[in-house]
Amino acid sequence: MVDTVDIDLFLGLDLGKEFHHAHGLTGQGKTVHDRRLPNTEPKLRELFEKLAAKFGTVLVVVDQVANIGAL
Repeated sequence: MVDTVDIDLFLGLDLGKEFHHAHGLTGQGKTVHDRRLPNTEPKLRELFEKLAAKFGTVLVVVDQVANIGAL
């Protein structure tokens, strides 16, 4: 079991070919981010940095198809 006491924001990413969708929840369950973003590393880094600066520790959870790991 993972201890999530020190997690300030939970960020779920639904991966897609052209766009991803990111949904951020606080530990209290409040949605603070819910949008799609381009599938580029700079945009992902920008989002992670922005959310970490605003909320603190961010746990990223990724929803991906089974074969994406083979890439």
